Amino acid sequence: MKRVFGVKKEKVPPPTVEEASERINKRGESVDEKIRKLDAELVKYREQIKKTRPGPAQEAIKSRAMRILKQKKMYEGQRDQMYNQTFNLDQVAFATEGIKDAQQTMAAMKAANKDLKGTLKTLKIEDVDRMQDDMMDLMDISNEIQESLGRNYSVPDDIDEDDLLGELDALEADMGLETESSEVPSYLQPDKEPDLDADLPPVPAGHTTAPQAQVHKH
Repeated sequence: MKRVFGVKKEKVPPPTVEEASERINKRGESVDEKIRKLDAELVKYREQIKKTRPGPAQEAIKSRAMRILKQKKMYEGQRDQMYNQTFNLDQVAFATEGIKDAQQTMAAMKAANKDLKGTLKTLKIEDVDRMQDDMMDLMDISNEIQESLGRNYSVPDDIDEDDLLGELDALEADMGLETESSEVPSYLQPDKEPDLDADLPPVPAGHTTAPQAQVHKH
């Protein structure tokens, strides 16, 4: 409903830090463009001053160049002010984001603290110690069962040191006999010539061996 003295204006929200910083940056870009154009004009005037002889014409060029230089200095001052404003806004934005991060961190820590307290209520150190003791007892019982199941029924338990030494002596003797029986006869060894008379029976008394046949050469 309209009032008698006019319509109530809606309150415009203030700009955010990001919006203000963006606006200033755009203005700074515009000022930088103007400064570049003025620099180009100053370069032209500089070349004209070099080519012009001293006199009224050169003084007129210097006067125009001085006016351009003053404009450039003015724009540079404005640009420095805007850079300072932008820097201040960036600091404010950084501080604002830091506070928001701190708030979120506090909220997360409070929630974690609450969950931890709730968990600890259901978990007692006495229960943990009791469970550890039970586990140790079960492990001992398991080891005893494994040892019992791993016994060898065929091994006698009444063997003493004398029996052990006797068994070792017998094994040593058996190994010596096996070594002797496994030796190769001399006539079968490849690096020696066979002895044909080694295995022949002895000659009876009164008998001589037959003379070997002699080969006659014709």
